[in-house]
Amino acid sequence: MFYLLLYPLRDIFSPFNLFQYISFRVGGAILTSLIICIIFGPYFIRQMQRLKVKQTVRSDGPQTHHAKSGTPTMGGLLILIAIVISTVLWARLDNSYVILLLIATIYLGFLGFLDDYLKLVKNNSKGVSARGKLLWQTILATAVAFFLMCHPPNPDYAFSINIPYLKEVFVNISYFYILFVIVEIVGSSNAVNLTDGLDGLAIGCIMIVAFSLALFSYFAGHAVVAQYLKIVHVVGAGEISVFLFSIVGASLGFLWFNAHPAQIFMGDTGSLFLGGVLGMSAVFIKQELILILLGGVFVAEALSVLIQVAVYKKTKKRFFKMAPLHHHFELAGLTETKVTVRFWIVGIILAIISFASLKLR
Repeated sequence: MFYLLLYPLRDIFSPFNLFQYISFRVGGAILTSLIICIIFGPYFIRQMQRLKVKQTVRSDGPQTHHAKSGTPTMGGLLILIAIVISTVLWARLDNSYVILLLIATIYLGFLGFLDDYLKLVKNNSKGVSARGKLLWQTILATAVAFFLMCHPPNPDYAFSINIPYLKEVFVNISYFYILFVIVEIVGSSNAVNLTDGLDGLAIGCIMIVAFSLALFSYFAGHAVVAQYLKIVHVVGAGEISVFLFSIVGASLGFLWFNAHPAQIFMGDTGSLFLGGVLGMSAVFIKQELILILLGGVFVAEALSVLIQVAVYKKTKKRFFKMAPLHHHFELAGLTETKVTVRFWIVGIILAIISFASLKLR
């Protein structure tokens, strides 16, 4: 909004010329979403307490988690508001990728909100059924996939997937690319949702992935840099970095209250949309496989659940002490804080490895 309103007035007031620079608007986006979360966080927590929107804890979970019962949740609503306001103010609203990401944020945020609302306010233990959530996630992902088929980020690589660490190696998977996009977006959304189980764990990992994807987005949107780094140039991708840095700022602000011992949890209201838009961002900038490495913590958490269910169905025995994976390490004797910080460290290492792919190309 600032770009569309103020940049045209640069001849009248020269400092408005700053709004043409993505780097300037990125800084504004981070600060705006961070300040919104920090300032309104205490008020939001009090309102959730007043409305008795409080976390319930699994009876079969780690004993240390029973103290979390009664902690306000649905904090994802605060994150969503901060991201939307920040993006609307600082990103270019004539960019189709930004518009799609905002739509997905509100769409998946509402889906998560409805699930939390039914569980916590209406005391419906099932909330939105797993099948129902999967259906609505798939509808969104399918719409995005068909948009990309009609308006590919780069027509030369419309149905191709880049193989990281190899110089300009692409695999054309034809129309199976539509299915690949759907799986990536839906899988990312659910993987983040499964990771949200310890104080600060999910939001810290989200911040790492969003920051990394934001840099990839900026590189992809800059023709000269993209050519130098041998990555796919996507016109307009730089604006995605403004959206992603809004997530970084909101994540920092939310972590202020979500760090152990957490004063509030994000709930499905936050985890579903945050995971979904990270998946969409990776697809938009043609870094589909890098997301799997960048989000390795989320992938491991999701795989641990799949393995646990498959093994139990076959043998009636548990492969892990408990799934998702973070609970396994807790039951193995690690403290919650140690598990969280170590997962963050793994996330940072995976980000470094992901960026190493740029030079190896």
